[in-house]
Amino acid sequence: MFPKQTQSAFLTTVFDMVLLGRFPYIMWCSNERDIEKVLETLSMLEIEDLAMKDFNELSGGQQQKVLIARALAQELDIILLDKPTSNLDIKHQLEVMDIIKNLVKENGISAIMAIHDLNLASRYADKIIIMKSGEICAAGDPASVLTPKNIEHVYGVEIEVINHERAAYILPIRPIR
Repeated sequence: MFPKQTQSAFLTTVFDMVLLGRFPYIMWCSNERDIEKVLETLSMLEIEDLAMKDFNELSGGQQQKVLIARALAQELDIILLDKPTSNLDIKHQLEVMDIIKNLVKENGISAIMAIHDLNLASRYADKIIIMKSGEICAAGDPASVLTPKNIEHVYGVEIEVINHERAAYILPIRPIR
């Protein structure tokens, strides 16, 4: 038996976990709008079938999608996301990034995220900042930031940039010694 990827100290359903995102709007109890927003968000992330499951019993990837749903349920003008695609397989990474991009586009909100996958950043980000040791090394559009020189400096890896119609893709070649 493999150990769980994460473990929460409290028992709660997925529905209640996402409802926690509505906390800024709830006085003493949730209302119909809060319930509708939770259901809408669960549906948007295609996890409505998990609503009554215990959050602790989900896989790491499912938990990640629930936490993203909780953030989206807040209906903020700016969403801060810390590695929103961690623990997700490729299909779910693309689905989550598409959802975030569509929310930004359709609702006029901003999404700021920390992400280590340079290919996802290249494909989805409008602006990128890369940092090393807490210092900003480059900032701007993906093409001007994700260059071999910048990536070599920040990550110590020789890369090749492959241009595709959707984005530039970063192909790691070897560590620089």
